[in-house]
Amino acid sequence: MNIHSFGNWLPKSKAHVNAWIQHLKAHTEQHPAELVQPIQEFKDLVDNDESLKELAERMFSYAGNQKELTPLGTPEVMSFDEFLVLLNAIMTQAPECTEYTDPKTGELNPCGLIGFPINALLDWPMATPAGYTFFSNALVNQQIKKILTYWSSFLASSDSRYVLVNDDLNRTPKVLGWLNPTAKREMVGVACQATSDPALKALPFEHFFQCDPDDKYYGFKSWDDFFTREFVKGVRPIAEGDDIIANACESAPLQVAENVAETSEFWLKGQPYSLQNMMDFDPLAKQFVGGTIYQAFLSALSYHRWNSPVSGTVKKAFIVNGSYYLGNKYQGFGNPEGADDSAPNNSQPFLTAVATRAVIFIESDNPKIGLMCFIAVGMAEVSSCEITVKEGQHLNKGDELGMFHFGGSTHCLVFGPDVKLAFDFHNTTPGLDATNIPVCSRIATVLSDK
Repeated sequence: MNIHSFGNWLPKSKAHVNAWIQHLKAHTEQHPAELVQPIQEFKDLVDNDESLKELAERMFSYAGNQKELTPLGTPEVMSFDEFLVLLNAIMTQAPECTEYTDPKTGELNPCGLIGFPINALLDWPMATPAGYTFFSNALVNQQIKKILTYWSSFLASSDSRYVLVNDDLNRTPKVLGWLNPTAKREMVGVACQATSDPALKALPFEHFFQCDPDDKYYGFKSWDDFFTREFVKGVRPIAEGDDIIANACESAPLQVAENVAETSEFWLKGQPYSLQNMMDFDPLAKQFVGGTIYQAFLSALSYHRWNSPVSGTVKKAFIVNGSYYLGNKYQGFGNPEGADDSAPNNSQPFLTAVATRAVIFIESDNPKIGLMCFIAVGMAEVSSCEITVKEGQHLNKGDELGMFHFGGSTHCLVFGPDVKLAFDFHNTTPGLDATNIPVCSRIATVLSDK
């Protein structure tokens, strides 16, 4: 498997990513700029802390010395200071749709999305022992949050929507506006992953997503507005039946774990789930000991809102601040099979305990389900979780719970020990190669009384 294909957050071709980094470096050389305030503060934090400075230097130098273990050869970003300069340039850029033809093989890699542009710069430093320690640091994560908040202001502004309509066919990699027919076909294809009906795949973008095709920007006010676009009503029917669990996100199944523990050593190689850590030590976590966790991941090119899997009442809803670029250390260069070349993809269960996440407890109207929990987990820069429901609010199955801004990530459904479920994976096999299951469709059926 080519791990870069995970959720389409990075292009499948490693040379494609390399070409994008080369262009970014050329851009910073041609347009030098002062570091924006939160990045300058990050630099000052590291420069004035000897231990952080040493870790920052070591993670880039170590990554550079592991070139035989990296698919691109020598990593493109060779120092922390160079990383900050490239990061600074990203602050006024929105994610582009790019198309790349490999000059060696002639293979076309269409509609690549550098959906994790910062992550693309940090793949290899993250995989080092020093990187693990650096990105575990609370002060580092606080400053990264400030940087991502700064960037999100640009992504939510009208200045960011140039990527929807601007083509640059002379650049390497080639740039297509997201509303270019080629890009729209790709997004329609992702929306139709669960069907084999060619007639459905031939339908236009506006059949699936709410938009205004008569407007230059299809009515989208910003990149974030485009990326959190909604389905047209009726495109995703809500699975009926009190014993039917609806898919909370347009997502591909990763795995199901049963008899989950209250606490586990989630940092180990096997990445066992740890309920107390996942739920930020909330007292309600005890009610799920011995229960079931379903985890699935979202596609970059699809739908990024969360919908309630059951009808019921919101008991609690809160955001947990966590890490941003921390991966399981056993998925780094110490892994005999090689470092995760699109980290932190291979660390998804681990991230449920450490990454920024939204936790929503719902008391189902169906007593056979009882209390369940939805957890939306941010990965890398996709860590802005917005909850749109309130405690005490009653929900119908399929109602919106919230959304990831700037895309999606991974999520979990957690059920108590007395809830026995039969899962429906819609003809895909759980794992990193899985394809999307439509949001609101049946994901599981309750088999036994509580």
